[in-house]
Order: sequence, then structure tokens, then C-alpha cells
Amino acid sequence: MPKILDSFYESNPGTPTTIAILAVFCYNISMSKINLKLRRFNYKMRHDFFSVENVALLIAVILCLTWTYQSILAMSRNWELSERLSAERKELELISIEVEAAELENEYYSSNEYQELMARRNLDKKLAGENMVVLPENSEAAKNKHQQKTVPEVEKQYSNIEKWWMFLFPSY
Repeated sequence: MPKILDSFYESNPGTPTTIAILAVFCYNISMSKINLKLRRFNYKMRHDFFSVENVALLIAVILCLTWTYQSILAMSRNWELSERLSAERKELELISIEVEAAELENEYYSSNEYQELMARRNLDKKLAGENMVVLPENSEAAKNKHQQKTVPEVEKQYSNIEKWWMFLFPSY
């Protein structure tokens, strides 16, 4: 202990001021240790971690991460735009087909064949020299005359090896 404290402590042992002075002294010692540790930490940070090389490396890593993130954003945006473009093209193609069908339908309705057909159907008109013939309904014999009798096919049962062979070598 310093001489001043020794003389003070000997003159007033056990007094509260002596205890307070000792506490301040201990506080100063612990603060000097903390200051020493902080200065060591500061030195390490400046010379080991925040060196020019490490700062340059950190900046390079940040730039690379930013570039990668922006590239991914651009690719996803391009993907969305291409999907929207293909959907719009499909819709355009569908609309053009519908327009073409409507034009063909209008052309058909304006043709002479359609007008003649509607005149025959709705107005019971006919061309000169045509005769109407009314036929009776078909009988069951007439309906069944040309029907083919179907023979149910029996599916061949293959063994497991044959199934694998057909799966692996379908051309044989």
C-alpha cells in the first residue's frame, strides 16, 4: 500500500472512511485491469481484425453477396416476365383462332348453300324438279344388320420375368 494510506490506516483503523478508501483503492486497481484489457482488445481489433487486408476482404465478400442477391432477383424477375409473356402469347393465339372461326362462320352464313338450307328447313321450300320422299323408321333388323359381334379378348398372363423383359426391352 502507498505510504499515505499506511499512515492513515494506522491512525484510524476500522473506521468507515478507511474502508471507503480501501474500496476506492481496490476499485482503481480493478479499473486499471479493465482498462488494460480494453486496450489489449482495442489493439487486437485494430491490428488483427481491422487490418487493410481484412477490411478489403470484408468489402469483397459484401460486394459478392450483393451481386449474387441482385442476380437472383433479376433471374426471378426475368422468369416471371417470360411466363407472363408466354401466357399472353397463348391468349393472343386463342383469340386469333376465335376471330378466324367467327370470320369463317360469318362467311358460311352469307353463302348461298346456307341460305338454301335454311329456306328448305324453315320455309319448306324446294328447287324446281325436286320431290319429297318420306321414309319409314328403320326396323330393328335393319339397325342390327351391320353390327359386328365383338369377341372379348383374353389378356395373356405374363410371368414376372417376361414382364421385366418387356419393360427393359420393349422392341423384342
